[in-house]
Amino acid sequence: MLDTLLLPFQFPFMQNAFLIAMMAAVPTALLSCFLVLKGWALMGDAVSHAVLPGIVIAWILGLPLILGAFTAGMVCAVATGYLSHNSRIKQDTVMGVVFSGMFGLGIVMYVSINTDQHLDHILFGNMLGVGTKDLWTTGLIALGTSSIVLLKWKDWLLHAFDPAQAQACGLRTGWLHYGLLAIMSLTIVATLSATGLILAVALLVTPGAIAFLLVRSFAHMLIVSVVMCVVSMLAGTYLSFFLDSAPAPTIVLILTALFIVALVRRLYLTRRASRHEASSAT
Repeated sequence: MLDTLLLPFQFPFMQNAFLIAMMAAVPTALLSCFLVLKGWALMGDAVSHAVLPGIVIAWILGLPLILGAFTAGMVCAVATGYLSHNSRIKQDTVMGVVFSGMFGLGIVMYVSINTDQHLDHILFGNMLGVGTKDLWTTGLIALGTSSIVLLKWKDWLLHAFDPAQAQACGLRTGWLHYGLLAIMSLTIVATLSATGLILAVALLVTPGAIAFLLVRSFAHMLIVSVVMCVVSMLAGTYLSFFLDSAPAPTIVLILTALFIVALVRRLYLTRRASRHEASSAT
C-alpha cells in the first residue's frame, strides 16, 4: 500500500512536476492577494491571454519565448491603462477588447506558420514534460518576483486601498501601478510550463480569494494564500497521477473546491453572528 502511495515520487517527470508546481505557487499566490483587493481579476485573465502573439513572434524571430511573452503582456497592460484613462470606456470593457484582440491575433499568427510546436502546451501547460531549463526559468522568476512583492507589499497595499493617500505619502504611484503589472506579466510567464495561459488566471485569483474569506489581516492573507496554493498544486499534481488526468485542471478543481469550502464557512459564520446579534438585541 505504501509503495503505491509513494509511486509518483519515483519518476523523474513527476519529481520535476512537483518542483515546478511549488515554485509557481508562491509568486502567483502572493500576487493574487493584490489582484483580489484591487479588483484586477480580469486583468490577470487579459494578460495571460495576450501573451500568445508575443510567444509566436518570438518563435518566428528566434528569440526566447519568455521575452516575447513578457513584452506582449506589458503591451496589453499598458494599452489597457492608457485607453481606460483617455477614453470614456470603462476599464473592464477595455480589457475585454484588448485581450480578446491580442489572443485572436496570436491564434491567427500561429496557424499561419509551419511549426512543430504544440499549441496545447502553450494554452494548457505541460507540467509532466518540463525540463531543467523550465525549472531554472520558473525558479529564478519566482524568486525575483516573490522577493519584490514581499519587500514592497505595504506600499502596494496602500496603493490598492487609497491611491490618493499613497501619492500624498510620497509614493510613486505610477511606478507602483506599472511595477505590479510587470510583476504580473513575469509571473504569468513563470507559470507557462505549469498551467499554460488559460488556466494561469485561476492561480492569480483563487488563492487570494480563499485567503480573503478565511482571514482578516493582509499579512495573514499572504501566508494563507501561499499555503493554499502550494497544497493545491502538490495535491493536484499527485492526484492527477492516479486519476490519469492533466495536472493543471486537477489543480484548478482543487482550488475551486477549497474556495467553495471557505465560502460556505464564511456564510455560516456570518449568519451565526447575525443570529447572535439579533438575540442580544431582544
